Amino acid sequence: MAEESPQTLPATFPIVQMPVKSGEDWKVIVPRRGKKRRKRTNPKIETVEQARWAPTDIETDPEKESILMQKIQICMNTLENSKFYSTILNQILTPQIMSYFTSVLASEPKMQMVIYGIGSIDSYETPRLQLALAILIKRRFDWIGDIEVFDPLLSKTKSSVLEALGCSILPVNEQGQRQVSKPTVFFMPHCEAVLYDNLLQANRKSEFLNRTVIFGNIFEKYAESILEFKNLLSFDNSVNHVLTIQRFSAEVKIEIVSDEYFRSFHDSSWHFFNLDQDMDLELKVH
Repeated sequence: MAEESPQTLPATFPIVQMPVKSGEDWKVIVPRRGKKRRKRTNPKIETVEQARWAPTDIETDPEKESILMQKIQICMNTLENSKFYSTILNQILTPQIMSYFTSVLASEPKMQMVIYGIGSIDSYETPRLQLALAILIKRRFDWIGDIEVFDPLLSKTKSSVLEALGCSILPVNEQGQRQVSKPTVFFMPHCEAVLYDNLLQANRKSEFLNRTVIFGNIFEKYAESILEFKNLLSFDNSVNHVLTIQRFSAEVKIEIVSDEYFRSFHDSSWHFFNLDQDMDLELKVH
């Protein structure tokens, strides 16, 4: 595939408004009449208790680094020349999806990317393909900013390779509880349900959700699973925020056009949020 120039967002783009439904799981706080609501430009960031993290091994292995880098480069080259990748790019470039990204960016020039739960990139092709897609998207679109990565399975060797690819390794295990302070896309294909729930709980207000994009599992699947296994109360609690916030999101499913990428990206979608800034939405956890 010929090298393409980075994609720059247009100065203006029609914003596609997503429907916002009210539900009994949400408390909507509306400003009183006669009082002007103060615009919050710097929302308060809650402090989440996080444990410092570092790879258990002290030194990296140059030979293993070289082998892993070769494996990732092969995945990137294969993916970049695939019909699946061109389909992903074409989907992002549609007016609807570009308008969602533009809305999230607002006046900011870049959207940070955070990769949670990338997995064993040295042992399996699935996480390597997922990582390859994230890196290729960053290289293709110049409005994607720095990439931060975390997985408790990361070794010193794997961390060194990721850093050589332009990523930075988070020094703490956030457990998905990062409250966004700037436009952020969370790249989390096939992560555990509790990680999505932690992320949505930390960003349950409109001022945070409107800065958030998620590339991850289809939330509708969780709702279907709850109906099928409704007696499993523990499973229900683990996705409480996922099920509720699903009503306030636009979900754009990823089209799998070839079998070789099914294992890595099946049941994946983009999630966008566009809530009225005059509302404070607080989730009532039952």
